[in-house]
Amino acid sequence: MSDARGLVDAHHHVWDLDVRPQPWLDAPGHEPLRRSFGPRDLLSAATRPIRGRRLTSTVVVQCVASLPETRDLLALAADDPHIGAVVGWADLTSPAVGDVLDELRAGPGGRRLRAVRHVVQAEPDPHWLQRPEVERGLRAVGARGLGYDVLVRAPQLPQAVRLAQRLPELPLVLDHGGKPPLAGADLTDWSRLVRELAAHLQVRCKVSGLITEADHEKWTVDDIRPAWDVLLRAFGPDRLMFGSDWPVVDLAGGWNRWAATVDDLLDDCSGTEVHAVLAGTATAFYDLTPDPTKEMTPCS
Repeated sequence: MSDARGLVDAHHHVWDLDVRPQPWLDAPGHEPLRRSFGPRDLLSAATRPIRGRRLTSTVVVQCVASLPETRDLLALAADDPHIGAVVGWADLTSPAVGDVLDELRAGPGGRRLRAVRHVVQAEPDPHWLQRPEVERGLRAVGARGLGYDVLVRAPQLPQAVRLAQRLPELPLVLDHGGKPPLAGADLTDWSRLVRELAAHLQVRCKVSGLITEADHEKWTVDDIRPAWDVLLRAFGPDRLMFGSDWPVVDLAGGWNRWAATVDDLLDDCSGTEVHAVLAGTATAFYDLTPDPTKEMTPCS
């Protein structure tokens, strides 16, 4: 999975609506996503190479606050050699969160649990990540050698900055670049807060989900470039990782169009920098070591 010519998609989702509802899909505009999506659907969709690299490994990420979903994702990873890591969910506010994480890691596919995520963007409390019970839960995450995926909208970035300040030992990755307001809003505040967050060296960042923050119908590469440039300068290529946010990315053009956009955005990067963004950073953060018991072949 750390193949020098491989491509890691560090952020995608799967769901089976016959097994588990996804209430967030009820929001207007999400109609194209109201069906089931599995790993094989991703392999069928992700056909375009980036810099000659084809998809070889992925990180599947939780969608809902559900332990059963996390168990299902881990079991899926146990059987699918392309899924190198799982970002699951556990109740960070629970005093028993450490025991729950231990149970998940001991179960089927548990060795693929690399990080935890909570959908903070849906929390109305502007200090949710600073709640004492949440910080206690995050310390339990870090104590087990796991990372934390930070999912916030741009106005919530101060929470992420405070989290990085207060828990410097916890490996963090900012999902979707902190959701820059690319659909016509001013990027000034987002840019400042991204730079503040990037000053904390335990933080990585996914260049994923950017096009769904732009105008879904009219965006161009030039619309995405200002946010890309901020992220590249703030984090550097060795702390950025490519992700698709598939199938949500289908709302704004799909996996292949986003891949083509990233290919263009990488024009000024060296070969070493390209490798970091497309594979190296994600491989290191999520410990994407191959499972010797499973045969691994590039997706095509």
